[in-house]
Amino acid sequence: MFSEIEQVIKGLNPQTISVERKAILQSLTDFVQSKVSNHREIRINFICTHNSRRSHLSQVWAQTLAHYFNVKNVFCYSAGTESTALFPMVAETLRNSGFQIKTISKSENPVYSIKYTYNQHPIIGFSKRLDDDFNPKSEFVAIMTCDSANEACPFVSGAEKRIPITFEDPKAFDNTPQQAEKYNERSLQIATELFYVFSQIKTS
Repeated sequence: MFSEIEQVIKGLNPQTISVERKAILQSLTDFVQSKVSNHREIRINFICTHNSRRSHLSQVWAQTLAHYFNVKNVFCYSAGTESTALFPMVAETLRNSGFQIKTISKSENPVYSIKYTYNQHPIIGFSKRLDDDFNPKSEFVAIMTCDSANEACPFVSGAEKRIPITFEDPKAFDNTPQQAEKYNERSLQIATELFYVFSQIKTS
């Protein structure tokens, strides 16, 4: 794993997570543990309305932390109820945490290669709908990362389980002096909570 990302991870403090929030996260921990215990692949799809901010941060950190804690056969995805574009500040926030990011395709919906280590496939980041061919069609858990997607998608086709783990939208701070700070704050919150989840998984 790239050393800068490792330093960020070592600085995360799961003790800051409230008891109420840990209870919400427990459903995801249980899902992952069940798959690990039964030697099954683990597919996690993070879903937000526009698939532009929180769902991408969650996808990238979940894949990274699964690797960090040596939880095998984890495949993370993200999707929206509609597609827009991965917001540039999200890519910038991840880059500032040590991820190597390249733009593979420039368009209204750019495609990014996001790497956290030298020898693993990059995470491919772009905005997509739930039914996009890039996403799994069955045997996955749907994590609803925003309230509006949670309300708009009471049923996610193909999902074994649907878990609302919502985060406040850093979009509220776009084009303000606090933008970079608030995006980093949300990124680290997501990383801390996913650190907590994967740190609990017993792999043997």
